[in-house]
Amino acid sequence: MAFASLGAAGMALRIEYEWAGTAGAGAPVLVFLHEGLGSVSMWRDFPARLCEAVGMRGLVYSRPGYGRSTPRPADIKWQPDFMHVQARDVLPALLEELGVDQPWLFGHSDGGSIALLYAAAFPDALRGAIVLAPHILVEDISVTSIEKAKQAYSQTDLRQKLARHHDDVDSAFRGWNDVWLSPAFRGWSIEEEIRAIRCPLLAMQGLDDEYGTLEQVRGIARRVPQARLLEIPKCGHSPHKDQPEAVIEAVKTFVSQ
Repeated sequence: MAFASLGAAGMALRIEYEWAGTAGAGAPVLVFLHEGLGSVSMWRDFPARLCEAVGMRGLVYSRPGYGRSTPRPADIKWQPDFMHVQARDVLPALLEELGVDQPWLFGHSDGGSIALLYAAAFPDALRGAIVLAPHILVEDISVTSIEKAKQAYSQTDLRQKLARHHDDVDSAFRGWNDVWLSPAFRGWSIEEEIRAIRCPLLAMQGLDDEYGTLEQVRGIARRVPQARLLEIPKCGHSPHKDQPEAVIEAVKTFVSQ
């Protein structure tokens, strides 16, 4: 584990990160963008496995508010543009600080949306992007599942489980949960912004995703002509956990082409 010091999003930030895989410093870099409750440690060994399979060097980091990175200040609530801030401010600052140029992105859920936003904002800065269960609009199924997560956080051992991965678990959970359940977020959409994406793009989603319908990835395909889709059976919201071999094989094929 290492830490990068950034001036981004109007704050001085300490960002937890680590390198994955055994590829040398000259290999292409695959940047892992975690989900709404994720962190470096919650990826477990998947980044290393994927990087070994595709011959890349992985950069795994925890966004501000997560893992061992700077917690979200108690008096600051995330706004509906929080993923835009991560894509246009924090991620570029981290890549510059670590000297990463022309990476691939691998994003899950909110991290997938951040990857799409980065690819749209910086169309010539990427080799390509892979997104798993991304969000391009807010659906009722998403809000319902996030409401259930709120209940589980207060009524089950979910808080204790997440606390193993976050220095300030309430910062991580409430930052994500509060903004997603806010009335202002219901109209959030990046459907038109993603039309600017020019890099190769692979979008994957499980057929049993409890946080979104297949309109999320099919909507990407209608707006980004070069996008390739993979709809995975017997798979929920986390394809890299539910069907890791299918995900690894799909990424291998995609990057080789």
